[in-house]
Amino acid sequence: MQEILDEQIARKLAYQLHYKPKPITNMGQLVADCPRCGAKKTTFDVIRSHLFASQYNWQRLYEGFSLCRHCDRTTTFVLSQLDPRHDDILRKKDLWEVASLNDFCKVEGFVCLKNFVQKKPPEHLPADINSAFEEGATCLAVECFNASATMFRLCIDHATRALLPEEDPPGLNREVRRSLGLRLKWLFDNNKLPENLRGLSTCIKEDGNDGAHAGTLGKADAEDLLDFTYALLVRLYTEPESLRQAQLRRQERRKPKS
Repeated sequence: MQEILDEQIARKLAYQLHYKPKPITNMGQLVADCPRCGAKKTTFDVIRSHLFASQYNWQRLYEGFSLCRHCDRTTTFVLSQLDPRHDDILRKKDLWEVASLNDFCKVEGFVCLKNFVQKKPPEHLPADINSAFEEGATCLAVECFNASATMFRLCIDHATRALLPEEDPPGLNREVRRSLGLRLKWLFDNNKLPENLRGLSTCIKEDGNDGAHAGTLGKADAEDLLDFTYALLVRLYTEPESLRQAQLRRQERRKPKS
């Protein structure tokens, strides 16, 4: 048995020695906190860098594929140029070839789950609803489904409160105003919301009033809430504003020429 183990170890070592990549020389060093092991102000070897954007007509934005010397694991950092006076150096060299990256760039963050493609909010939303939708989409991207559902419910809550009349007609009372599920039912029953959205809205009653509060929602539940929230916001904000702008453009085109 020992001979078999020794032979397996020998084969593994021979494979590693044969296929081991040649070391990369002249790598830049970056001092930053490691998101993998938690080490503070540790040194990274920046194996490669990629210039992916620029802003303000001078500031270069990079992604730097970096190896932590403390835990020997990699992270892709997002880096921004510190000073426009560094242009001459950064034009001549790739960022990973610069000896000390901290002299030339700032760590803006690192690539992680939140960078996965997210659902963009509809156009023409009020600022508070737009912000809540973006947060809900981010939570969904990183698989925080209950947090995502809470933010989408907040979008619906803000959007539908304004549809309620100030007085209390039959069927509208304090409990209906307070409960999102009951409020939606009243709005549909009184033609305040498009009837063809009623089917999607069942996720609020079935999930929002129970699962979101209990913390038991899954991916499908959160995606149901996303679909209803998006469709509702398009009807309430995007379509009316797009039509208003189209009407203004039409009026502008038909103005008498002076």
